[in-house]
Amino acid sequence: MNSQRIYLDNAATTTVRAEVLDAMREVAADAEYNPSSLHAEGRRARAVLEDARRRVAAALGAFANEIVFTAGGTEADNLAIAGIAALAPSGAHLVACAIEHHGVLAPLERLRERGFEVTLLPVGRSGHVDPDAFEAALRPQTVLASVMYANNEIGTVQPVARLAAIARERGVRFHTDAVQAPAWLPVDVGRLGVDLLSLSAHKLGGPKGVGLLYVRRGVELAPVLDGGGQESGRRSGTQNVPGIVGFARAIELAVAERQQRAPVAAALRDRLEEAVRAAGGRINGGEPRLPNVCNASFWGIDAPQMLIALDLAGVAVSAGSACTSGSLEPSHVLAALGGGPDAPAAGIRFSLGTQTSELEVERVAATLPEVAGRLRGGSRETRGDWVDTDRTARRWREKLEQF
Repeated sequence: MNSQRIYLDNAATTTVRAEVLDAMREVAADAEYNPSSLHAEGRRARAVLEDARRRVAAALGAFANEIVFTAGGTEADNLAIAGIAALAPSGAHLVACAIEHHGVLAPLERLRERGFEVTLLPVGRSGHVDPDAFEAALRPQTVLASVMYANNEIGTVQPVARLAAIARERGVRFHTDAVQAPAWLPVDVGRLGVDLLSLSAHKLGGPKGVGLLYVRRGVELAPVLDGGGQESGRRSGTQNVPGIVGFARAIELAVAERQQRAPVAAALRDRLEEAVRAAGGRINGGEPRLPNVCNASFWGIDAPQMLIALDLAGVAVSAGSACTSGSLEPSHVLAALGGGPDAPAAGIRFSLGTQTSELEVERVAATLPEVAGRLRGGSRETRGDWVDTDRTARRWREKLEQF
């Protein structure tokens, strides 16, 4: 391969767009002050902050006072779940999907340890929630249901609008982790019908350390952080004004370009998947899914081996979520898909970005068969046994059964 590296890990993070950096530089002089201060400098920072809030709200079809800025998607998920649970009676019930991000699963497990009841819905081989099963899981004691819009590992897109409508009919608050969605899917909160929605700037060409939680008017939410009462008392802490301005610009660009870019990404992903199958790979998860994500497992090769080999060949990919401290543990998402005890415990995630070119995809497509053959000991055989590195995939399945 050419010495120039190819970045296909955009579901982990995207590079900050030049337009976003320009927007942040334009407000640097005013945004460096504390927007909670009452002096002239503070008021200028406040004006910049509130302008960005209005722009973000407009991109989501929301009201400005429904936007709560956070330090990222994980904090937004935690705020949604813990904020609703804090106001719920003892023994309340929460529902989520088995393939949620750890930003949802971890606070749910903590609540379960405190006596809350938690139901994790299965997804089957395709990776999708059955709306009938979702409705059947709701109880009179259910206070919150959380189903992610698009999965961060396999890209499956859930029927969020339908699920939210079911929850609303039953009087249940509905939250969705939409972190992976804005660059590729419509994220209009009115059309989705959700009560709470989490986003993160660095997944769509914005800066790291900035996220938001949309909180529909009328939804009561207890704060998770105690402090100065910023964000209308819902999230204490001095706001990252330059980062929020970058977030606003990034989401505006995502909305404006989505319709044009999504079909291009889908075509490139399909070409990549042809090469994956030619190299003995299986695609994990079914349609509908994000146009930019391909998660594959390869016969006779474990995911860490493939990840390292591709990295040495100049291709940056990941083995599942990037939000588990660099861990290469088996994927709870693939475990939830089923497939029996010999199913692959991990997959390689190729995630394209808005900047990914056809030439880059063709270079990866040409490289995959050679890399796979080398890792199989020189064999080009594309069928064999799955490799389960530490034989610990069943540990994830056991954890899921605890809920």
